[in-house]
Amino acid sequence: MTILVTGATGRVGRHVVDQLIRRGAKVRVLTRDPAKADFPADVEIAQGDLLDIDALRRAFQGVRTLFLLNAVTGDEFTQAIITLNIAREAGVERVVYQSVFDAEGAVNVPHFAVKSGAERMLRQMGFSATILRPSYFIDNELMIKDVILNHGVYPMPIGSKGVAMVDARDIAEIAAIELIRRDQAPGTLPIETINLVGPDTLTGPQVAAIWSDLLSRLVVYGGDDPSGFEQNMATFMPKWTAYEMRLMAERYVSDGMIPEAGDVERLTRMLGRPLHNYRNFAAEILRAA
Repeated sequence: MTILVTGATGRVGRHVVDQLIRRGAKVRVLTRDPAKADFPADVEIAQGDLLDIDALRRAFQGVRTLFLLNAVTGDEFTQAIITLNIAREAGVERVVYQSVFDAEGAVNVPHFAVKSGAERMLRQMGFSATILRPSYFIDNELMIKDVILNHGVYPMPIGSKGVAMVDARDIAEIAAIELIRRDQAPGTLPIETINLVGPDTLTGPQVAAIWSDLLSRLVVYGGDDPSGFEQNMATFMPKWTAYEMRLMAERYVSDGMIPEAGDVERLTRMLGRPLHNYRNFAAEILRAA
């Protein structure tokens, strides 16, 4: 049967669709703008969004498995609630949900709290689900690369506890593996939670040192105070989003994002290859600059 992918035109979702196609899955994507859905012809396109009830109902017809990825927006929780209710109404029980690392721990960060609530819905509503909990995306560095390259400062306040940054390509491939596993299972499978992390747990100064080495000139860490980071983010994104990023950064500083024992080994076994690491991603940024 068909796997429905939400968030399919984003940085993770596009890779999920590609990975599913490679594995021979029948894929349908839900998108507001079909013109942006540049996928192979055999990928079905359903127009709509996660608050469009009629479009959701149409999109779920003939679907057995759902990849739920909804963006960090002011109505993110409403999107998740509506989508999971419509999924259950349509008879869809198999879900892979993209949550966030330590979702229940950072309750003051809006999108962490939202994802914790969605995880609770999955459990209490009886879904057969894999909950993916990615740490900080390495890909976020694309937002700050100009500061690094032009000003010699690594500005993301990630602190000194350590953050195991994960590559979107690894997130997507694990998602596809789990979607196929659940879709092809003869019956319902128990809920599982998978931490998605990178192979290296890095501090702010360590990340700056990687850039210094790659650039052959000094890059300094901007420090743990997130106020300047918030002000900079607010120049090109909504102020509430910038504030939310500040709250998230405060959690990096206070707690880090440190893998649990066996996380890296589990992901490596599932992928059958090493995880993408920070240094290689930074080198990719430089080659493309």
